[in-house]
Amino acid sequence: MRLNKVIKLVIFIVICELAGIIGSFFTAPAISGWYAGLAKPALNPPGWVFGPVWTALYALMGIAVFLIWERGAGKALAVFGGQLFLNTIWSIIFFGAQNPGWALADLILLWLAIIWTMVLFFRISRLAGWLLLPYIIWVSFAGYLNYSIWILNLAA
Repeated sequence: MRLNKVIKLVIFIVICELAGIIGSFFTAPAISGWYAGLAKPALNPPGWVFGPVWTALYALMGIAVFLIWERGAGKALAVFGGQLFLNTIWSIIFFGAQNPGWALADLILLWLAIIWTMVLFFRISRLAGWLLLPYIIWVSFAGYLNYSIWILNLAA
């Protein structure tokens, strides 16, 4: 791979990782406060799992979108950008606004946007589509967690 392509690949990965960094500004302060006091479902993983998982997922997303960008697929890039926006605002809604109900609504839209992105990516690059599979699996699990936390804490 030429150096120019490597630099562009790194830029796409950094852009995706920035979504997580933005979310962390809202997540970090809430973890030891508001979130710590919430009732959580039995399958809630330990807190240390989320950082490495999301870092890996954002890297895979960056590689996938780079593959699509190389093919000049504007519509797929726009849909990807929309799902990345929904991904970013989930943390703002859930942790920043401390609103699991609205965060769940965002997550449902995010899930649909990821599926749409995957369909478009698969049409352009099968590898790019497959790179998003761990992402949709994790967001599906996050949906279970978000819903459970919302239901378990409705009266709180």
